[in-house]
Amino acid sequence: MMKLKSMDISATASASSIIFDALRKAIIEGQFQEGEPLRQDEIAKLFNTSRIPVREAISRLEEHGLVTTQRYKGAVVATLSPAETAEIFDLRALLEPDIIRNAVPNMTTDLLADARQKCAAFSISDDPMTWGDLNRDFHETLYAASTLSYFKDVAANALDRVERQIRAQLLLTDGMARAEAEHVAILDACAAADADRAADLTRAHILGAKTSLLRKLAEGRDGA
Repeated sequence: MMKLKSMDISATASASSIIFDALRKAIIEGQFQEGEPLRQDEIAKLFNTSRIPVREAISRLEEHGLVTTQRYKGAVVATLSPAETAEIFDLRALLEPDIIRNAVPNMTTDLLADARQKCAAFSISDDPMTWGDLNRDFHETLYAASTLSYFKDVAANALDRVERQIRAQLLLTDGMARAEAEHVAILDACAAADADRAADLTRAHILGAKTSLLRKLAEGRDGA
């Protein structure tokens, strides 16, 4: 549990939100392994608070699908099967093309310039630990112009569920090189105000990552 930085939030009104954000970040960055228990007493001690905000934070994590409650073990980091992983990628492939299609007409010059910077930052990074965040930053910058707020919330939650797997896919396959080229193509379509092409490229980008990841997971099982 020392993976989390100790913090005194005993007098903070939003203690449960602070704990939620810290645990969510640690989980999606892979600092906790799938199936690893989240011990409420230890978390409360780290944050110098009672178990009540910890329990509230863990309940929110469970709503987001990042934590499950198991008999005799309590709250543990959720485990995704290959079938569940595929289903979440398929959900993203349904939502995110519509999000970006809706966003393109609203994209400003400043937003596109910001997205281009995010795209470049992803391309030049040689630190695998940053790839997941940089990938997400790029996509969410483009999606910011969309008015489909509920779609964006659902897509963000789905991405939380598979962000650990995306990091692995970028690191263990040719995903990084492919993602770089696909990001540029998506961005160029947005800059050209071609909403349908941006949507088609986004769908192909997500489904391609799914295929690559599932293939790698299958190789891991076969080699075990």
